[in-house]
Amino acid sequence: MATLVLTAVGGAVGGPIGAALGAALGRTVDASLFAPKGRQGPRLTELAVQTSSYATQIPRLFGTMRVAGSVIWAIDLVEARSSDGAGKGQPSVTSYSYSANFAVLLSGRPILGVRRIWADGKLLRGAAGDWKTQTGFRLYLGGEDEQPDPLIAAAEGMAHTPAHRGCAYAVFEGLQLADFGNRIPSLTFEVEADAGAVALGGIVEEVSGRAITQGEASLPLIGYSAQGDSIRAAVEGLLSPAGYWIGSDGIRGEPGAACPIEDAAARAAGEDGGRGMRTIAASDRAPAEVTIGYYDAAREYQTGVQRAVRASSSGRAQRIELPAVLEAAQARALAERAVEALDLQRETRRVSLDWRHAAIVPGDRVVLTGEAGQWRVSSATLDRMVVVLDLHRIGSAALSPRNASSGRVSPASDAVHGPTLIAGFELPPLAGAGAVPQVAILAAGLLPGWRRAALLASEDDGQSWQAIGGTAAPAVLGTLTGLAERVPATLEDRRSVMEVEFAHDEAALAGADAAALDLGANLALVGDELLQFGGATQVAPRRWRLRRLWRGRRGTEAAIGTQQIGDGFALIEADAIRWFEPRRIGAGVHLRVRAVGIAGDAEGASTEVPATGWSLCPPSPVHIAADMQAGAIELRWVRRSRDGWWWRDGVEVPLAEDAEAYSVRLFGVDGSLGDFLSAAPHIRIPADGIATRPVRIEVRQIGTHGVSAPGVLPLS
Repeated sequence: MATLVLTAVGGAVGGPIGAALGAALGRTVDASLFAPKGRQGPRLTELAVQTSSYATQIPRLFGTMRVAGSVIWAIDLVEARSSDGAGKGQPSVTSYSYSANFAVLLSGRPILGVRRIWADGKLLRGAAGDWKTQTGFRLYLGGEDEQPDPLIAAAEGMAHTPAHRGCAYAVFEGLQLADFGNRIPSLTFEVEADAGAVALGGIVEEVSGRAITQGEASLPLIGYSAQGDSIRAAVEGLLSPAGYWIGSDGIRGEPGAACPIEDAAARAAGEDGGRGMRTIAASDRAPAEVTIGYYDAAREYQTGVQRAVRASSSGRAQRIELPAVLEAAQARALAERAVEALDLQRETRRVSLDWRHAAIVPGDRVVLTGEAGQWRVSSATLDRMVVVLDLHRIGSAALSPRNASSGRVSPASDAVHGPTLIAGFELPPLAGAGAVPQVAILAAGLLPGWRRAALLASEDDGQSWQAIGGTAAPAVLGTLTGLAERVPATLEDRRSVMEVEFAHDEAALAGADAAALDLGANLALVGDELLQFGGATQVAPRRWRLRRLWRGRRGTEAAIGTQQIGDGFALIEADAIRWFEPRRIGAGVHLRVRAVGIAGDAEGASTEVPATGWSLCPPSPVHIAADMQAGAIELRWVRRSRDGWWWRDGVEVPLAEDAEAYSVRLFGVDGSLGDFLSAAPHIRIPADGIATRPVRIEVRQIGTHGVSAPGVLPLS
């Protein structure tokens, strides 16, 4: 402190009088160094969003603190396009996604690292260091040897890119903005500047450039963001709410070493009957209640409040803002100490001393001869060789732990993203007939926190890959652990039980009644069979049993009973499907699909999908009947349509093909007896056109894009 230094210099040069003059000069220098009290320092506010305006202060972070930071560099959003098959012969739909590249300044002093990151109040990066959204991220800790960021240098040129040495900042490269309305979200960072708690005095000592020593301020703080338009503003907002003040030899905050003095003026006033120099304000001049506002780490660094009440009192309440991260018990203890201190400050003293006490300065502790307790000097003047001191009583209680609670805490969800699961298969459109084959791509995660992945497709056996956008909503994917019986597709299977296991226990199924099933509810692909289930019961963690099965849906009755343990299960829901239209289809054609997850799941997952075009083929005819007449075989059947899965009005379902045509094949004991064509769902075959009596008849519908699987009629 300048007061202490100049007092010593004045005493060495001019003796006691020089010391007095030096002390007075020193107080003038102190006032200049620490600036008037009207200036702005840190204050307790809700966590602010990033700013990017000039002259924004750079905070110096201590301990662990949640801060918004300031955007110091950004370029225009990057647009990407992808096409999605629309089906029904309609043009594909082009969708757009956006990503951002920017840098955020965090601290004006070096840090150790960044833990969690919030985006619009939700976790972007979890406590485990996992990302919830795809992004590139680089952190610069503020070392003096750091080099300019390569992304910023590539955009601005190396000569125009500062390294920001001594300051900590973060760079986001390619932050995907789909979760944030295609805009840069409001980010806040949990910054670890120092290992463990930091002593309040140590913070003040560094912020003041060692002009203020730590002294008695040993209060541990979890975190603090130092800023203000003067040194005094930066430290007073921390010291005063915590019950500390600046003395000539450093920070003080409780009774300790004190200078003994005798109140000569008060003694003289008592001897001649004059007015005393001791005043005690009315009880209601001190607050009956004190609340401390602070940042609570248990509440994800949001504002917390602790309260203390003065016993047997009534009156006003006072709020003190302490812009630091504390534990609830610390804040409660500070509130109780503040109640006591404000009550004691009702009592003031003014004492007059001779010039030999000129070295006593504001902030010093004194004791009055013959009286208990200690006093803090709030002001000191030297006039006509008389030193006049104004005093406030110092409380006797030191900080001690108190029982306190942070209240109800609702932290942001922090489920780890985890690896990706992917399933792909050719699937008929969920509505209508469709004119082009489509592959349905579904993805989920091994852990509940999985959200999405980027998709790549290859139609040349992995020689080249095409970006096809991102996955849809997380799907319900599992594996078959219990097989159902082989039953006809024309009956509701009430006897079989199918068992499915999922990757995690948050995957859930629900039952459906007959009306909901008729409208298409609970459609699932199990192996190669599409089925619906009416009952779903969880029997163990991650394991479900399915009952009341509607089998062979949408023309997949040939796959009934072909499943094996370990086959895939996929719940077919429109919002969980990402459609893709292959350019080539046919026998032996395969599509490869890769799902590349967010950071931490860089390897992703892959699947290979046969693209045969079967989804555009009509379903096989049913209800085949044969009438063996003399000289001919009369055959009739009922056609089905890939645009007519529901019998709407009692009339024939739509054909959904360019023309109606059927292929009929008769088989004898020794093989084929002949092939026949028909343009209607019936045919008369003369007996003289076949060599022997047939034992099996197959009927296929010939569609615009392919031929159906056979409808089979065995003959005895």
